Order: sequence, then structure tokens, then C-alpha cells
Amino acid sequence: MTDRVSSTNIDPRTIGLITARQAWHYRIVPAYSLNSGIELFIDQGLVGRGEEGKLGRGEEGKMGQAVADELEILIGKSVALHPIPTAELEGLLEKYYPNHQQDARQQNAYYSGDADYFLTALITEAVNLKSSDIHIEAYEEKCRVRIRIDGMLVQRYFIEKARYPSLINKIKIIANLDIAEKRLPQDGRIYFEHAGLKLDIRVSVLPTLHGEKVVLRLLNNDAANIDIQSLGFSGFDLNNYLEGVKKPNGILLISGPTGSGKTTTLYATLKLLNKETRNILTIEDPIEYTLEGINQVQLKEAIGLSFAAALRNFLRQDPDIIMLGEIRDVETANMAIRAALTGHLVLSTIHTNSAWGTISRLIDMGIPPFLLAGTLNTTVAQRLVRLLCADCKVCLPFAESSYPKQYRPLRRVAMQWIPKGCDRCFNTGYRGRKAVYEVIPIDEELAQGIRNSAYDVSGLLKERSIRTLAENAFELFESGMTSLEEIYPLLVT
Repeated sequence: MTDRVSSTNIDPRTIGLITARQAWHYRIVPAYSLNSGIELFIDQGLVGRGEEGKLGRGEEGKMGQAVADELEILIGKSVALHPIPTAELEGLLEKYYPNHQQDARQQNAYYSGDADYFLTALITEAVNLKSSDIHIEAYEEKCRVRIRIDGMLVQRYFIEKARYPSLINKIKIIANLDIAEKRLPQDGRIYFEHAGLKLDIRVSVLPTLHGEKVVLRLLNNDAANIDIQSLGFSGFDLNNYLEGVKKPNGILLISGPTGSGKTTTLYATLKLLNKETRNILTIEDPIEYTLEGINQVQLKEAIGLSFAAALRNFLRQDPDIIMLGEIRDVETANMAIRAALTGHLVLSTIHTNSAWGTISRLIDMGIPPFLLAGTLNTTVAQRLVRLLCADCKVCLPFAESSYPKQYRPLRRVAMQWIPKGCDRCFNTGYRGRKAVYEVIPIDEELAQGIRNSAYDVSGLLKERSIRTLAENAFELFESGMTSLEEIYPLLVT
């Protein structure tokens, strides 16, 4: 085995299957790749010597098998590990993956091989990294792949310019798109299934100056693992929210910009409400989660299946609970009001900046204030805040002059935690996200404010100890879970 290692040059296409970060982290170098699997050299100091070309036995051998199992999921192929001496592996790493300590944004493998294998490995890797989107894009001299992790794009691969069209065509074929059409945008879907992994992928193709850009949106996450207790609600806000959920009818609205986690909160709520005795219907665009026991409908406006049309038909389906993906127009809002008035619990989302701003938005759309006051149970605003990486965050003295000019902090903060960046967080300094909420339960006095079209009810909210988005975000900063930079936009508004 060692003779073959020292005397054979490894195919660059095989090297491109493993990123520099993966190679140095797992201490592996790919030997060669077959259709169904990949052979990897690995540091024998990690997995034991064993027989020539085989894993050692005992605890080290078990560790080697665990590494193999993890790599199979990460790479998307069956993996065979061949232990080699540490010094020899170091030489291969320096030869094929040099400059491994550079910024993670520079540590990108070059894809130059088969489109099928690369696409499968890319999607599998994105799912394992909990990515929401994959961006494949072309520029004048190079092409690249970025994936969105915790709301931020991270560069992962480069693609040879000559091989870029074949990869795009492969995606188009799988998504049932026209490979000959390169002048107009196209949208499609892929049902991905590999190694027990199943998900839907929305495909968007956009013609750009140097070639077509493709964005793959990863959908159909199983909602069974979502827990409303871990989303980010404070105890006080969660109690207020659940009081609104327990009501048999009315409207519960969640507001926030695109990508703020509104759908995740709704599905955590549906999971609580999902009982054999209830008929739950949803209309969504797209269906982002699957949950056994609820009836999910995909929006299809091209054939007339809009939110309003679906809701109109839902009322004939004897529903107990209805979830609308979004209230976009006055017709949908009126149908939601009608459903709530006839004894149904309606959950939905809307794009506004604050929980009370939802009411102003609906009144501006033309909803009569008296109807809104009689049907709205709870209004919620939420944002997603990135959490500092626990492995690399740094503590420094804090100057209050760093706050926005008009902001008055709840308490004095002497020290702050700031992002630094490491391999675990792709040098971003952040790992994971937490939702920040503002929950307003509508009681009779607030309902009267709605009837009077009151735009400022801050006094009433303070009387009820309702905490704003800014106050909840400040507590995350104060506790060292996130940075001032991350919550700054919430303190300004």
C-alpha cells in the first residue's frame, strides 16, 4: 500500500471530491474513486495499524469505522479507509491540499469530474450542514458554489469553466427544464433521494452575463423534530403565545421579513395542535416542512389555486385549524377573517416590521377595524439572530458609545463577546441561530385600540410587561450569546 501511495499521482478529479477543510480535519486523502464508492488514505495513528490496507481492531478500529460512517454521509458515497503512516499522510496533505491554514473562504475544492456524483455530494453536504440554499454561479474567469448557512452565504467549491455548462444542464434535466432555453429564467423542482435522505428541491435558473446562475432551495424538512420550547421564546412570551393557540377560533398572525423563521414557528405550533380529533389544512408556497397528520396543499397560481381560492374551498372541508402560508392581499385577508368568524382557528404570516404594525397593515389593506378587533387573538413579530461560535468567540471591554444614537439600554454592559472565526464556523464567528420574539395577546382593551385604529399603544404594552424585539435581542447580547453587530438592526427600529 505504501509503495503505491508514494509512486502514484492521484487524479485531480478525485482530489476535488474532498475539500481542504475535510482533508485536514479528518486527516484523509482520496486515493481513487469508483462509480459507487471512494478509497481514502487515512492517518493510521487515528485508526490503528491493523493488517495492510485494513482498519485496526479494538477501540481505534471502532473509531475508524465511525469516521468511515460519517464520511459516507458527508461525501454521499461508500467509503473504504486505508491506514498509512502519519508522516506519509502529512506529505500527501501538503502536496494536494496546501495552504490549509488560509481563510476558509479560500479553502475550496475544484470540481472537475462527473456532474452526477458532484451534485449528489453537494446536496448531501448542504443538508448535513443545515443549509437552506445552494448557489451555483458563473463569472468571467471562474465559477463557484456557495451554500447558505445560518442565513449567510459561505463559499465551498470552484468549478472549471469548461465543465460548468454540463453541470447546469444536468440540473435542468433532473428538474424537467428546457436545456436549450438559456435566455429566459426557468423554475422547476427536483425530488432528491439518496442514502435514506429524501427532500424536495426548488430550482431557479437565471440567465446572467457570463452564464446561467442556479439556486437550489432545500425543502421538506421533517417537522417532527421541531420543538416550540427551543425556538427562542422567553417563558413569559411562550405563555402568552400558547394562550392564543389554545383558543378554538380566531386569527394568530406572525410577522417578519423573508427568512426570519415564521414558517418554522407555525409548524412548531401545528405540531402541538396536531391531534386525531382535529382536521388541519394548510396552503403553502412552497411546502417547507412535512408533518404526518395534517393535509398540506401546494399553491399553484398558474391554474387558479391561490391562497384565497384554497381558503374558500377549505371551508367546505370541515376544518378545525387552517394555516395560510402568507396573507398577501385583501381577498386572502377577508377570507381569513371569514374563517375565523365561522369558528375556525387560522394561523398565518404577514410582512410587517412589528407585532402591532400587523394591525396597521391589515387596516391599510382595507380590513374593517371592528372585524379585526373581533377575530385577532395574538400578533407576533420575530427575527432570527445568529449565535456566536462557542469555540472562538472573544470577550472584550464594551463602550456604550457603540450603541445606536437613540437607543437606551436596559442595563449597563461592561464586557461584550465578539466573533473571531474558526474552522468550526467557516470563519464567520457564528454558529447556529435563535429566534427573537415580540408577542402581543389581544385583550379587550387592546381590541378597543384596534377599533379606534390606534397606531401607538406602547403605554398599554408596558402595563402588560410586553417585551419588544429590541429588549429580547438585548438580553441575548447581554448574556454573551450574540454580538452587538448582530442585533444592531433591531435596536435601531
